[in-house]
Amino acid sequence: MQIKDKVVVVTGAASGIGAALCRRFHREGARAVVVADLNGDGARLVSQEIGGIGIQTDVAVESDLIRLVQETENQCGPIDLFCSNAGVSYRDEPDGTAASCSNENWQKAWDINVMAHVYAARAVLPGMIARKNGYLLNTVSAAGLLNQIGSASYSTTKHAAIGFAESLAITHGDDGIKVSVICPQAVATPMLGNFEDGGPQGVDGIVTPEDVADSVVAGLAAESFLILPHEKVRLYTQRKISDYDRWLNGMRRLRRSFAN
Repeated sequence: MQIKDKVVVVTGAASGIGAALCRRFHREGARAVVVADLNGDGARLVSQEIGGIGIQTDVAVESDLIRLVQETENQCGPIDLFCSNAGVSYRDEPDGTAASCSNENWQKAWDINVMAHVYAARAVLPGMIARKNGYLLNTVSAAGLLNQIGSASYSTTKHAAIGFAESLAITHGDDGIKVSVICPQAVATPMLGNFEDGGPQGVDGIVTPEDVADSVVAGLAAESFLILPHEKVRLYTQRKISDYDRWLNGMRRLRRSFAN
């Protein structure tokens, strides 16, 4: 897919990767870029910067995503590319088990990291299928392919997000629908937390949101399912699949190195 002349929606777009995607899509010549975020003022600021449309949206609420799709189509026409980018991360409790994150945060992670993708697809797919054309871009994480040390809720929901994206691609590829997932490791956004070096996920360096946007434009042009701003993730995933026990032992060593 080439972005020029396309109608694009990006959620979680008031900052970080989402804002960088909006700016890059604008530079690529998108006909319209809709900037959606729970932070309505932030969404409007980004939209004013690029001449887009800002819409306050809570992606954990299905009716909000239905409204986002309807308002976009009313103002801009059919959606060509929907970027389900919003996400949250919660750490395990200090010295706690992998099950130590609170039920409230587990539910928030599930609602935003998984169900928001489901709600978006449910809202936008009927029109795309009718037109036999459309693209779904879901921001996931390398944690969805590998894992995230210290955040079981993040790792688990990101694995589920990969599974749903695979189902979209398998079920709707013959309907003319393309699907891609963005799976970076450490990105210089507030979600990275207090790790100056990126923590365990920063072993291959920290990229900027703009770097991710560059990878996305290239990945969309190639219509690749996996978009990997950190190319080493491909190798790590291959190693994981080829020898799960060895990979788990390596992840334990990595965890110990950051615990000391």
